[in-house]
Amino acid sequence: MSDAGTYTLVFAVPEPIAVEVGALGRCEFPAGGYVYTGSALGSGGFSRIDRHRRVAAGEHDVRHWHVDYLGGHDDVSLSTVERLGGGRDEECRLARTLAAAAAAGDPVAGFGASDCDCPSHLARFESVAAAEAAAATAYDEMRAGGRSSE
Repeated sequence: MSDAGTYTLVFAVPEPIAVEVGALGRCEFPAGGYVYTGSALGSGGFSRIDRHRRVAAGEHDVRHWHVDYLGGHDDVSLSTVERLGGGRDEECRLARTLAAAAAAGDPVAGFGASDCDCPSHLARFESVAAAEAAAATAYDEMRAGGRSSE
């Protein structure tokens, strides 16, 4: 697997929270499981995931991306990470696939999608288990070469 590609972070939000998310302002996050899909195609590749882990663990305070504000909240925990290597840029396709699978929908318009025309790169599921299962299924399908829903 290449050290660059697309990744999805699964977060647990056990209680409803409100978070200031950079230029998006104050955003409400009901309890549930959240999936955020991003790309790691630059020179650092998947080291970006390690940075997200440090933010979620409270070991890194800099908030650069929208996901840093959610993942860095004290009441939020990073549950799991899925990744697709080989330098594949499947960020938007996976974000749309996961949004379509999320019965709870897109919670924050524009989240993580400031450089594309997607409605959001964040989707909410009723539970962390449902979010983890949806992410695993979407990545398994992508790795198998199948086309996920768009």
